[in-house]
Amino acid sequence: MTTKKQKALRKKVTFSLHAPQAESVLLAGDFNHWNPRKHPLKKDSSGAWEASLVLTPDTYEYKYIVDGDWQMDPVNNRTCENCFGSQNNLVTVS
Repeated sequence: MTTKKQKALRKKVTFSLHAPQAESVLLAGDFNHWNPRKHPLKKDSSGAWEASLVLTPDTYEYKYIVDGDWQMDPVNNRTCENCFGSQNNLVTVS
């Protein structure tokens, strides 16, 4: 159950990926139980894909799925190793 204090601490976080040739970009992370269907990104006229989420303070792991292929965030150098032996990106909400 989310308390009033937890709701007050939530922050808007925008995830963005420049991929003008992509047909679809999805966002998966521990904030959505790695379910990419929950957060499809929307493409703007410049070829940037974007989605905004409201998250509680914590550190989250995530990756993009570009046209079916898992991809790291090229502008975020914060990473950690995942259970598959590859890397995930990290974002901290404070």
